[in-house]
Amino acid sequence: MNHRVLITGATSGLGREMARQLARQGCRLALTGRRDDRLKEMVKELGADVLPLAGDATDPACVKSHYASIKAAFGGLDWAILNAGTSASADAKERFSADDYRLVYGVNVFGMANWIEAVLPDMLAAKTGTIAGVASLAGYRGLPRSGPYSSSKAAAIALLESLRVGLRGTGVRVVTVCPGFVRTEMTARWRDADMPFLLEPAEAARRMIAGIAAGKKEVAFPRPFSTFVKYVFRNLPNCVYDRVASRGTRRRLNSGGA
Repeated sequence: MNHRVLITGATSGLGREMARQLARQGCRLALTGRRDDRLKEMVKELGADVLPLAGDATDPACVKSHYASIKAAFGGLDWAILNAGTSASADAKERFSADDYRLVYGVNVFGMANWIEAVLPDMLAAKTGTIAGVASLAGYRGLPRSGPYSSSKAAAIALLESLRVGLRGTGVRVVTVCPGFVRTEMTARWRDADMPFLLEPAEAARRMIAGIAAGKKEVAFPRPFSTFVKYVFRNLPNCVYDRVASRGTRRRLNSGGA
């Protein structure tokens, strides 16, 4: 596979592991992230076909500059994997902060939108290309103490679905990726949490890449957990959901892999 691939949020977790696996498959990679030292490590590890782009997805000017660098180096993109994400949590009874929402939405929603705005015109002109946005199973219901994270992932799911339908027939594919629990720096913060079907980053990245390559519209995993969340948990009556969630659903579902 000789694709030209962008991976945002490539300096740790799923982004870093996807970069490793795609490099082994012969892809040319543009990797973005805020930590320049981590990007330099990736270049040393993966070799010459890696374009490191340190910066912030929440800054539209930075994103446009990065995409100009990608076009100069690669001529364009075949895949844009929009993986950059962050989280914040707090008990609304103790503290509700709009700043938490601005921070998380800035990365998880507007960072994704900034990159879509940058790459989409050229993909439309070429009548080919794939935009894969990493959301989370945590986006299917509003989870207690996870308002910023779960609502931002719900917004990402809706954004990508709307985009997919709107681009039907153009040749540009849109893939929504919804991981469950993955052992990452993010989930490591929830040491007391019950995380069913916890996956290692290498296995989660393998499933993500396979689903994108297969042309799936949605890649949600692991299957037993994603099936439960999408078709049972999401459809519980509110009176039932409120009781279940308030008794500690956060411990099981809060951390999402993205």
